[in-house]
Amino acid sequence: MRLCYYYDMAAVSVDRDKCIGCGLCTGTCPDCFEMGEDSIAKAVKNKCDTCDLKEIVDACPVSAITIK
Repeated sequence: MRLCYYYDMAAVSVDRDKCIGCGLCTGTCPDCFEMGEDSIAKAVKNKCDTCDLKEIVDACPVSAITIK
């Protein structure tokens, strides 16, 4: 199951089956990502003035975040 948010004309999504809840994305940009009650990250914002979402996508250790 993917939780999506739109990034300009694309969707930022976190694959809940892949996410290990390491907190890298939420620690890097808490404005764009947050941890759910189940300790799985979710995207909550479509644009950000404080981070580069592409860098966060590339940094995810299990490739659970995508921009399509």
